[in-house]
Amino acid sequence: MNSLVLLIAGIVIFLVAYICYGGYLAKKWGVTKNDIETPAHRFQDNTDYVPTEAPVLFGHHFSSIAGAGPITGPALAAVFGWVPVYLWIVIGSVFFGGVHDFGALAASLDNDGKSVGEIIKTNVSKRAQTIFNCYAWITLTLVVAAFTDMCAKAFAYNPADAASLVGAQAGTASILFIVLAVLFGFSRRFLHANLTISTILGVILIGASIVIGYYCPVIKMNVVQWRILLIIYIAAASVLPVWLLLQPRDYLCSFLLYAMMAGAILGVFIKHPTVQLTPFAGFNVNGNSLFPFLFVTVACGAVSGFHSLIASGTTSKQLDKRSNAKLVGYGSMLVEGLLAIVTLIVVCYLSKDGATDAVTGAKLGAPSTVFARGISEFMNTFGIPLEGGRVFVILAYSAFALTSLDTATRIGRYLMQELAGELPEGNPVRKVASNMYISTGLTIAVSVIFLVAGYQKIWPIFGSANQLLAALALLAITAWMYKKGTHSFSTIIPMIVMFAVTFTALVLIIIKNFQPNGFIPLAVVGIVLFALAVIQLVEATVIIAKGYKHNAQ
Repeated sequence: MNSLVLLIAGIVIFLVAYICYGGYLAKKWGVTKNDIETPAHRFQDNTDYVPTEAPVLFGHHFSSIAGAGPITGPALAAVFGWVPVYLWIVIGSVFFGGVHDFGALAASLDNDGKSVGEIIKTNVSKRAQTIFNCYAWITLTLVVAAFTDMCAKAFAYNPADAASLVGAQAGTASILFIVLAVLFGFSRRFLHANLTISTILGVILIGASIVIGYYCPVIKMNVVQWRILLIIYIAAASVLPVWLLLQPRDYLCSFLLYAMMAGAILGVFIKHPTVQLTPFAGFNVNGNSLFPFLFVTVACGAVSGFHSLIASGTTSKQLDKRSNAKLVGYGSMLVEGLLAIVTLIVVCYLSKDGATDAVTGAKLGAPSTVFARGISEFMNTFGIPLEGGRVFVILAYSAFALTSLDTATRIGRYLMQELAGELPEGNPVRKVASNMYISTGLTIAVSVIFLVAGYQKIWPIFGSANQLLAALALLAITAWMYKKGTHSFSTIIPMIVMFAVTFTALVLIIIKNFQPNGFIPLAVVGIVLFALAVIQLVEATVIIAKGYKHNAQ
């Protein structure tokens, strides 16, 4: 089968979904008009609440939600065959992920730009909020641990391995990229530089950073050294004003992804590689069943609970106009779905040499390596050197893992402060934990414990926790809708499916990690997450049932 068919079909479906289903949701949630001032304007503080132009906010939001997820997930899930993965990406992005992300943003706009936890407090109960915030905070520590490990290994340099120079090249460029983002933020804030001119200059300097990193890879550190440096970086990104580092880095970073996706799509059109991967490898592959593991492995490319924390944690505080919510909330998820399709096409293409076998589970290597190799070969069809293309893709992959990493740390800080705020006045723990520096430190400290396991062990529990977080977020959105006197199967059906998927996955992961070769801390975390989710589900179901009965009367 020609992979061009998969790509074109995905693009057409997503365009139709954005116009039709996205438009339907926008009207239902009341974000088509700008008659109500957004929280960014009402509570502007130049730190967290900052009115931002749609293109900049789209770049920040898209970079933050994408990360390495839509690349890692499809590459790992391809063992089940390309048909189930492709169907889940398309259906998930349109009816699950898009609804989830857009709904979280719309609900937050109606609740002063507050997080999903605060939305649950308003529409369910204070106890439900506490449970959700605990659950979300634990999930974020897993996100920080997994993505720190991914970035450190992608940037690591080993003198004994000549191939690791690619990591040093990407790492050097990434550091230059961070400096560039700070300069961009300063110029926009204090010099009031024109957005178009600043963007053009920023993109040119991004190219210069890549060239310098490629020819002068001066930053050559091992995995442990990179982990330490990344921890210092995310600590700073968590407490600095959003306009100084987080927002400009994510915005500029989005152009890396746009360029990479454009290059990959153009390469597919020119090369139109044949799909070599097995269409369907069976319901059980290497001891893992299609249900539920396909649906927790492909998270960010279909639906991801982490997105709701970004939509309600940072994005809703920067939305300039309510009418921009559809583009940022729903549109970003569909573009991420397109990236997941491109990843799947790469795996389908590279399986031609037998290095990836959907039946045996043999892999080409780490997802970043697989993706970089495939995209560089696609871009080589229109003249981009293979080695240069590989460095560029590794840089883009790592840059997006960093965007999720620094955003997750900042939101973890928000959640810790919210949890501390629930304690009585005068409580010493409240005073300490509500401090932004201490709450950041606590979030990172717990993440470091999980970091010891490495992302390969973290990913299954992260995927399950992340998808269960999506189910809880959909529960919060449903409660918000019922409180407004309306309800819809657009959130109820995805919520039920995600609860079924993730409860099953968590049980299987808990059992597996209590086995002799398991990782006991992850099993314990799984039990805690499962218990919190059950309590939350029962609490919210009672409230929603009461609301439904009241509305019916």
